[in-house]
Amino acid sequence: MGFLKEFKEFAVKGNVVDLAIGVIIGAAFGAIVSSLVADVITPLLLTPALKAAQVEKLDGLIWNGVAYGKFLAAVINFLFVAFVLFMLVKGINKVNKKKKEEAPAPAAPAGPTQEELLAEIRDLLKNK
Repeated sequence: MGFLKEFKEFAVKGNVVDLAIGVIIGAAFGAIVSSLVADVITPLLLTPALKAAQVEKLDGLIWNGVAYGKFLAAVINFLFVAFVLFMLVKGINKVNKKKKEEAPAPAAPAGPTQEELLAEIRDLLKNK
C-alpha cells in the first residue's frame, strides 16, 4: 500500500501536472507552427524557389533519394518555434520585472524602536 501512496503523491504534485499541461500545449503549439510554415510561409516566401525546382511543396524537394525538403521544413519549424518562445519568455520576464519594481517597499516603523526608547529613558535618568 505504501508504494501506491507514494506514486499517488508523486503523480498529483503540482510540478507533474504543470509539466503535463506544458507538453499538451506544446504539442498544440507545434501543430500551429507546422501549419504556419507549410500553409503560409512556404507558399509566400519560397514559391519562386519551388517553381524553379519544379516542385509544388517543400516536402517534394528530393535529390538522389534524399528528401532535403522535409529537412528544410523541419529547420524552418524549429526556427519559428524558437523565435516565438524567445519572444514569449522575453515578454514574461519584462512583466515580472515590472511587478518587482512596482512592489511597495516595506513600511518603515511608525515610531522609534524599543531600543531607541530605552536609550532615551536611560539618558533622561542619567540627567536627573
